[in-house]
Amino acid sequence: MTRPPTAAQRRVIDAADPVTGRIKGTESQLDALVKRGLAFRHPRPPHDHFLTPAGHRIRETVAAAPEAPGQNQTPDTAPGVFTAHVGGTEEPAEAGPARAREVHSAWQGLLELRRMTNPDGSTDRPCGWERGHLVQAAALALEAAGHPPEAGGAPGYRVRATPQPEAVAVHAPDGEALRTCAGTLEQAGWQVGEYTQPRTGTRYLLASPRRV
Repeated sequence: MTRPPTAAQRRVIDAADPVTGRIKGTESQLDALVKRGLAFRHPRPPHDHFLTPAGHRIRETVAAAPEAPGQNQTPDTAPGVFTAHVGGTEEPAEAGPARAREVHSAWQGLLELRRMTNPDGSTDRPCGWERGHLVQAAALALEAAGHPPEAGGAPGYRVRATPQPEAVAVHAPDGEALRTCAGTLEQAGWQVGEYTQPRTGTRYLLASPRRV
């Protein structure tokens, strides 16, 4: 059984950028995480360190852990954890300048992650992290482009997982909004098709990260 990370290593993992997985620490801490397969050193300058999928799983386990007695924090509001609005909630979505800055920062971080992890350094197509977090990745692309999520009774987009591999369903309040969402996702490097639900006749998008 693999030993759990030390307290110092957990602090480095917990402080990782929530989108890119970039970590900072002492040389010995970073080397130890690399040896344990929880991080990797990027081959291109400035040779920053990033969490591997195993490191991300440890970080996400912390974010999803039940709150301790007396705490009022939820995983979505934990410090340092950014969550894109996927739509379809009863509570009003966050808005205002602070949220806009968070979304902009998260999107720029995702573009940097594409540059650092796509073999050719391309930023115009999704990276491995996005293919492993389809709903969040698609929702971030939509929110970063200014699309409003469905929340608190207000119309907007909804992003949902599907049984199909590497595909999410995107719903919007009307045909125009649906087409606008499709254009945004295509510009963000997703392949998008429009479909109709057989029973209800509702139109929706099926979107998958483009590989080439």
